[in-house]
Amino acid sequence: METMSLFENNLSQPLAARLRPQTLADYVGQTHLLGKGKVLRRLIESDQISSMIFWGPPGVGKTTLARIIANTTKAAFIDFSAVTSGIKEIRAVMQKAEANRQCGEKTIVFVDEIHRFNKAQQDAFLPFVEKGSIILIGATTENPSFEVNSALLSRCKVFVLQELKTEELVQLLKRALADEKGFGTQTVHIADELLEMIAVFANGDARTALSTLEMAVLNGDEDSSGAVTVTRETLEQCTSKKSLLYDKTGEEHYNLISALHKSMRNSDPDAAVYWLARMLEAGEDPLYIARRVTRFASEDVGLADPKALEIAVAAYQACHFIGMPECSVHLTQAVVYMSVAPKSNALYMAYEHAKRDAAKMLAEPVPLVIRNAPTKLMQELNYGKGYQYAHNTAEKLTNMQCLPDSLVGTTYYNPTTQGLEARVKARLDEIKRWKKQHSEK
Repeated sequence: METMSLFENNLSQPLAARLRPQTLADYVGQTHLLGKGKVLRRLIESDQISSMIFWGPPGVGKTTLARIIANTTKAAFIDFSAVTSGIKEIRAVMQKAEANRQCGEKTIVFVDEIHRFNKAQQDAFLPFVEKGSIILIGATTENPSFEVNSALLSRCKVFVLQELKTEELVQLLKRALADEKGFGTQTVHIADELLEMIAVFANGDARTALSTLEMAVLNGDEDSSGAVTVTRETLEQCTSKKSLLYDKTGEEHYNLISALHKSMRNSDPDAAVYWLARMLEAGEDPLYIARRVTRFASEDVGLADPKALEIAVAAYQACHFIGMPECSVHLTQAVVYMSVAPKSNALYMAYEHAKRDAAKMLAEPVPLVIRNAPTKLMQELNYGKGYQYAHNTAEKLTNMQCLPDSLVGTTYYNPTTQGLEARVKARLDEIKRWKKQHSEK
């Protein structure tokens, strides 16, 4: 049961609004939730909705799912915005919902951007959710574990919506070209390659993909018959980002991130900042770059400068908090720091060596001395027998064997003398000398 005119189609609306799916059959993406036989699909089709939260990035269909529910449910449906509503409005809606409940009618309240509500506003929903006056559906781009009160969150099922895949966005764009609510009444010529470029540019966001297509078509070359042709040049002008249009294989995408990584590894901050700018100005997701920089902090710097990881994680958080274009300076700080930091790949090499051994020797038994012994039977089997608690010794060291017998004496971590890792090397050498002197004869 719909209660708001927002569900009506209007040709004056943006393309993304005109093409908003009204049924699950038209919905694109989220097959892990809405595929045949999946829980959320069954709940919607059987009109057995319970309180839930849709969590995912922008443009993946959170609000659309709520409106599909509005179109299919027999319950009263109230669309509520956390941006424009306060406690007064919440209470008014709750009173209406309570009256509906007393008349035997369910009420579904959809709260868009529920993370924008403060604790007091969220608390206003809680008693009505608890006694069943309303079924709450919240939508958020933020982690509900941090942004939704724990009491309210515990009464909601969280469904995680994922970024749309490139092929799903291409499917959506082709539908927009064929649908009468889109450009189906026009003749539009646009190469599949350009549709894929738009999909890659949108980075999982359906709204961005459709808005970009709409702008490209409206600015396309129109011939005397009224047919519109969208060229690559038109698309580049509409986005103002020529380098953004990666090819089908994504080669340029990987070329640029490789260039950034290798420039930092080569301690060249100027080159690193240039490649960073190339990616950001091309529309690359800053969080993707931040993740790669975080990997670099341990793979290529490691314990030569442990602060590098802190800087990288802080840059990721800053990108998450404020987004582009403001977060470009935080990424620049992280990239320059990584470039000038002392380099060590000792941690990377240690894990790769251990990984190879682990793959070959998956069944090596844990030495009895370091096994846990929570039961009497385990104690009788000598689990933990002879365990030495390092904190009970003056040196905080023991000569206890911790590797499996077949790997005794194997060295995985070989620290360098770069930066602070030189101190780690000195300490490790000291530990090894002590253990050799106190090894059991």
